[in-house]
Amino acid sequence: VQEEKIFAGKVLRLQVCTMEGAEWLEEVPEDTTVEKLKERCLKHCLPGSLEDPKTMTHHKLIHATSEKVLTDTKTVLEENIQDRDVLLLIKKRAPPPLPKMTDVSAEEKRKQEQKAPDKDAILKATANLPSRNVDRTVAHHNMRDFQTELRKILVSLIEVAQKLLALNPDAVELFKKANAMLDEDEEDRVDEIALRQLTEMGFPESRAVKALRLNHMSVTQAMEWLIEHADDPAVDAPLPGQTSSEAVGEVGAASAEVTAGPSSEAEGGEAKDELTEIFKKIRRKREFRPDPRAVIALMEMGFDEKEVVDALRVNNNQQNAACEWLLGDRKPSPEDLDKGIDTNSPLFQAILENPVVQLGLTNPKTLLAFEDMLENPLNSTQWMNDPETGPVMLQISRIFQTLNRT
Repeated sequence: VQEEKIFAGKVLRLQVCTMEGAEWLEEVPEDTTVEKLKERCLKHCLPGSLEDPKTMTHHKLIHATSEKVLTDTKTVLEENIQDRDVLLLIKKRAPPPLPKMTDVSAEEKRKQEQKAPDKDAILKATANLPSRNVDRTVAHHNMRDFQTELRKILVSLIEVAQKLLALNPDAVELFKKANAMLDEDEEDRVDEIALRQLTEMGFPESRAVKALRLNHMSVTQAMEWLIEHADDPAVDAPLPGQTSSEAVGEVGAASAEVTAGPSSEAEGGEAKDELTEIFKKIRRKREFRPDPRAVIALMEMGFDEKEVVDALRVNNNQQNAACEWLLGDRKPSPEDLDKGIDTNSPLFQAILENPVVQLGLTNPKTLLAFEDMLENPLNSTQWMNDPETGPVMLQISRIFQTLNRT
């Protein structure tokens, strides 16, 4: 009893274990360093091993409860080791050997073998294969598939929207609203996202607006125009008015007729006829405008101007696709662009059943957007960003992509 009182708090009795299953008791003062304790343990379990100086560095002591590796330079007290704690004496794992140069070369060779072949390798490997006549239109078939189908969808949706607006009790007011939109100069509309991209490049806003209007809201073509005309003294001159007096006269006449409103005796039929006439005028006003640069480039290849315009209209002003169309079987034809989708098809039924589309078809602005996109596909970006028509176009695209994958 007296001995325990004398040494209480000064000498700790620690149980030490090895991975081989050996166990023994070590009694050490609190101020003993971990390194000294480890040396005593190695003398006990591995007599004579300390002759090799690496033996000490190749072993470590671990506190069994906390799983903490003890630091050699700290004392038992600093490591917060208590009486009767269990310690593990473990040999450290040897670090993995560095790979030999031959191994590195083998690994690099393996990676190269798994790497996909480049274009030159493919051409070299297929050089002796027999050539086949491939229809060049197939390569662009999938690309045109969505655009062609979208046109058909828009044509059919326009017919549905006209009928819905004609049946609306407020048809006269809707006609007035449609005419007001028609009276607005479409050249005043500017794609805000495209404009911001150009102004962030450092171009003045007014000049960027002019460039976008001249290039059908194409950022790439507008940027090229701005660079080409940077030193042009007339670069900031305003654009002349492009609305013909004939179109304004037609619209004014239609507005005057619509303002009077349909007679109460044949309200439904007259409303439908009036709406049909109004949007015929819209379509005539929004004629397709081919990219002048693409027209010149394709005509220089020897194609007739009418053929070139047809090709650009079918391929949404994409010069390369238009060239492939002219050199291929010329399908779809310009006449196919005015055909609607099969109204009994699952795709069209799914579009009509969508609540967002249903609501959008009662908005005259949606109808105007459909008409504009039919004749000027490059303007679709503006309508996709419009808060009223954008959600409708997004739903149509999602439905098409979903059904196209099934």
